[in-house]
This record gives sequence, C-alpha cells and structure tokens, in this order.
Amino acid sequence: MTERLSFRLAYIFSYNLFQFCGHTWILANTIARFLMFGGDALADTFHSVGFVMSLCQLLSILELFHIADGIEKARLLPRFIQVMEKNVLLVIVIVLEEIQSKPVVCVQFFLWNILDLLRYPHELLHVMETPSSAMLWSRYSLWIPVYILSVTTEVVTIYQVLLYIQLTHPHSSYIRPLFALMLYLLLLALGVSLTVWQLLKERQHHLERWSKRKKRISSHKD
Repeated sequence: MTERLSFRLAYIFSYNLFQFCGHTWILANTIARFLMFGGDALADTFHSVGFVMSLCQLLSILELFHIADGIEKARLLPRFIQVMEKNVLLVIVIVLEEIQSKPVVCVQFFLWNILDLLRYPHELLHVMETPSSAMLWSRYSLWIPVYILSVTTEVVTIYQVLLYIQLTHPHSSYIRPLFALMLYLLLLALGVSLTVWQLLKERQHHLERWSKRKKRISSHKD
C-alpha cells in the first residue's frame, strides 16, 4: 500500500513538473522571439512552439483520469471543459494552416501558458506539502480573470476561422462545419459560465480553509 502511494505521488509530481517545464519553455521562447524579432515573431509562433504546446495539451487529458482516480482533488466537469476547449481549438488551428500565422494564435498561446504557470507550480507545492499563500491566491484569484480573457481570445480565434471558411469555401458543402463552429461557440459560452461559477466556489473554499489553518497555527504558537 505504501509503495503504491509513493508511486502515485512520484507520478503526479513528475507530471506536474513536466507540464511546468514545458509551459515555461514555451513562454520563454515566445517572449524571447518577440524581443528579438518584434511583431514579425507573432506570425511564426505556432511553428516555433506548436509541437511542445500540442504535446502539453494532449497530455493534459490525463488530468481527467487523475481526478477520476482520486490522485488529484478537483471537480471533473470544469476540468473536462477546460481541457477539451483547448484541445478542440488546437486541433482546428493545426488543421487550418492559414490560421496558424494569425497574431491571435500567439496571444492565445501566451494566455494559455500564463494560466498553466499559475496552476502547475501550485500543484507541485501541494504534492510536496509545502503550500504557499501567494501561489494559492494566484491559483484561485488571478487565474479567473486570466481564464476569462483567454476564453475571449478563443472566441476571436473561432471568429477568424469562420471568416476564413466563408471567404475561401463559400459553398453549401461547408455549411455543416460552419454550423458546427457556431454550435461550439454556444457550448463554449455555457461551459465557461459553469467553470467560472465553480472556480469562484473553489476559491472561497480554499481561501477560507487557508485562513482557518493560519489561525490554528497562530493559536498553537501562542
């Protein structure tokens, strides 16, 4: 039993560390290219970091199994929405090469990395049982507005996709994918509303628990 528990801890630590390193590399690469090449780097972002981003997002599907198996304590439905909205949009961008050079894709990748770099360090500290009040606040307070901004950028990306389909394939055979994308936007809006509501509840719960823990530690010292 102890060996199984140790393996699970080692696995979840390795997973979070890999994701943290991957997203750190993507963000550092994106910023460095922008500082070196300016606005010209925006069009080439996908080609420079797209593979690593795709790998990190594909592996994020494992988080659904982590929650279902009890390795990670979190709500399954909000995480499912977050994981799938990223992967679906990423697949669309991969399929439509013309969209990959749009500046909005660079902004989208930047925001996704900010979100993950707010979350994975917190998860690492949680696994090591060394919680940080700053990371806790960032994870459950700063994360929410950045997530809303990220979803807004996703809508802009989908709008670019719709424009591209209408301009390049104005035929009846492309009506289905057009309606599919519009339906995706509707589902995205519903999913985001549910996710934000759940995140606000989690934020209140975790911050209250942290406050009680600090008071308990303070009373023991006294």
